Amino acid sequence: MGQKGREIVRMNVDELINILNKALSDEWLAYYQYWIGAKVVRGPMKDAVIAELTIHATEELSHAELISNRISQLGGTPVLSPEEWLKISNCGYEPPFNHYVGEILDQNIKGEQCAIRVYNELLDITKEADPVTYNMTLTILSQEVEHEEDLSALKEDLDLMLMKIK
Repeated sequence: MGQKGREIVRMNVDELINILNKALSDEWLAYYQYWIGAKVVRGPMKDAVIAELTIHATEELSHAELISNRISQLGGTPVLSPEEWLKISNCGYEPPFNHYVGEILDQNIKGEQCAIRVYNELLDITKEADPVTYNMTLTILSQEVEHEEDLSALKEDLDLMLMKIK
């Protein structure tokens, strides 16, 4: 752990580490939500949805990498167990029991909306207090916004296609 990297943080570092561990838990759960959704999804446009979910899973995993690295830079320990992810997560995890493509998309849109809220709050917290975490958060937030847009566009296409069939 670098000493100066921790010294530049103008807030309670332990509190920041706790916030980051909650976000890390969200990212692991989001990764799995996307990954498993791509394995079980059924219905029209499933190939396009599988492709999008697979890309998003990879990006959520990269977010987890960024956050865990930042936690380590701050002298903390990234959350160590999947059981803890569920306990401290901001956004939780909703198993995709209904495999229909529309339901899978709705679940993941809901997850992205929660992530956008969480990262927007983290931006507010770190704006003046920690430029390194702020910049990392801004990067992640921009991808989460893109994810929500991608999933919403797929859902809109699905809805339009189904309206034409009726």
